[in-house]
Amino acid sequence: MIHLRNVRLRRGPEPLLDSATASILRGEKVGIVGRNGSGKSSLLALIKGELTPDQGNLEIPGGLTFAAVTQELPDSDRPVIEHVIDGDITLRRCEQILAEAERREDGIQHAQALADFDQLGGYTARSRAAALLDGLGFDSKRIDQPIKEFSGGLRMRANLAKALMCPSDVLLLDEPTNHLDLDAVLWLERWLQSYPGTLLLVSHDRDFLDAVINRVLHVSLGTLSAYSGNFSDFETQRAARLAQQQAQNEKIRREADHVRSFVERFRAKASKARQAQSRLKWLERLPTLVTQRVEHTFDWQFLEPRKLPVPLVSLDRISAGYGDQVIIDDFSLSIPPGARIGILGRNGAGKSTLIKSIAGQLAPLGGTVTTAPDIEVGFFAQLEVDQLDASSTAILELTRRGGAVVAQWPEQQKRDHLGSFGFKGDRVFESVKHFSGGERARLSLAILVARRPNLLLLDEPTNHLDLEMRDSLLLALQEFSGAVILVSHDRGLLGSVCDEFWLVRDGAATRFDGDLQDYAQSLARDARSSGQSNTSRRSEEGVDRREQRRRDAAARQQLASLRTEFKNIEKELERLTMQRRELEQQMLDSASFNANDSAVRAVPQRLGAVIKQIETLEERWLEIGAQLESAGSQN
Repeated sequence: MIHLRNVRLRRGPEPLLDSATASILRGEKVGIVGRNGSGKSSLLALIKGELTPDQGNLEIPGGLTFAAVTQELPDSDRPVIEHVIDGDITLRRCEQILAEAERREDGIQHAQALADFDQLGGYTARSRAAALLDGLGFDSKRIDQPIKEFSGGLRMRANLAKALMCPSDVLLLDEPTNHLDLDAVLWLERWLQSYPGTLLLVSHDRDFLDAVINRVLHVSLGTLSAYSGNFSDFETQRAARLAQQQAQNEKIRREADHVRSFVERFRAKASKARQAQSRLKWLERLPTLVTQRVEHTFDWQFLEPRKLPVPLVSLDRISAGYGDQVIIDDFSLSIPPGARIGILGRNGAGKSTLIKSIAGQLAPLGGTVTTAPDIEVGFFAQLEVDQLDASSTAILELTRRGGAVVAQWPEQQKRDHLGSFGFKGDRVFESVKHFSGGERARLSLAILVARRPNLLLLDEPTNHLDLEMRDSLLLALQEFSGAVILVSHDRGLLGSVCDEFWLVRDGAATRFDGDLQDYAQSLARDARSSGQSNTSRRSEEGVDRREQRRRDAAARQQLASLRTEFKNIEKELERLTMQRRELEQQMLDSASFNANDSAVRAVPQRLGAVIKQIETLEERWLEIGAQLESAGSQN
């Protein structure tokens, strides 16, 4: 459907794409992956028609409807739900025709416009737009408020809802999860899975890509490489390609070395001169080695904290909020070194409020917060990125904001530290205003690490970070000896770093008894039970929320217990199966059979007991498997 043939695209002195060739077929869900700055967003802009190729051809059939997220933040008195409905341009045009027919009292045109309006889903447009806003985290009570009254992040979500509202043949999304929380990411994931058109998705979220896409276009060093399957399949296939290329390079290198050795030994001998010249010509025709310019991987870790007091922070029955508005009430938590806590909850539930209370940036409305005298808090949020001085340089920002210790570092130590975060050479002297969002996030992380915190409070730290930097952050957090409190929509980061989760909901923060899979299932269950209407949801629930949460927690605990038993049975079956084979082999081995040997005579009895154990365990294994499968279909 969409074909790029030998496309070259420049945005600056170096081409982002050079001789790039690829095809995108109708209905495919394509993940466009690659490092920051490799040209992913420019590829989308090229397909949208915002850029034209400097060389080569881009073939797109006519009549296709494209939908994409507008990057400009809307700032008007228009209700947010009307802004979303604006995404259906055809419906809006029909409304204009309908209004014009009414004004002119044209009965024929009015009847035709009404028929078109019905066919376009005009009578359900508001409910569909409300469902999109609800899925993306908007309070249903605020969807008629002016869009300018919402935060920048929510306005970007409104733009995303507007793009999803558009009936499209091709949907182009560039990092759509950056402004979403985990609840909204999981909702968007389900929505895209059922999207019938062609999807082009730029994302650095492994789990999100794995759940949505069925093909990958990898942008690297100006080229496009296609891979079938999801992102995990891509990583496996690419690793195999690189290994194969390395092996081919080694073979070519050995052949070249052999020829050069022959030429050096026999070039001066008249009898071998012709052969030497022939070898030289052959060497010239030898395939050029494909130099794999390994893309830079970040190599850094959190510096060892100076002290690790126990506990770092204690919260005793605190109430947190703003003014007279209580967001979280009666919350207690003690944070020791080594704690790994993930905060879950819907947008606006109070996750950031909780983190700010722990950080000491928000005084409690009630209760007490006790911090250790030697605490050093490392707080990372998008606000920290925005507070970087655009007129400053990377090395100057590190000096100013890194604390007293960093101010005493020699320049080379500062340059080495920034270099481990990707700021090599003279880049440390470049103005921050020229940095991309990802580079500013990396600089903020570099400053945070240099301060040697013993408590890390991370609020969506992976926004704007590419996969390599996300991997580096994950590994560094696993090695960090202090405590980590994490809010993130990145399930890979949450699942790999956190060993306990707290759920912020309905004005309370409670320990969540389950893992991220349990949380995703609970959200899916809530979404199905809620339907389109909050009113119907309340009538269908028919039980007290506290009692329902207790039941959900009990169900999750039971499922967790069943999963543990299931895995233990599998291990025991594996052990018993090996024991059964050994006993059967002993019975078959006539040389070892001795009727007078009591141990040998006991083999059949032991074998019978093992077989009986296996049969009993297999019955239980099947029973648990059926229960887990049933729970999965219900959840």
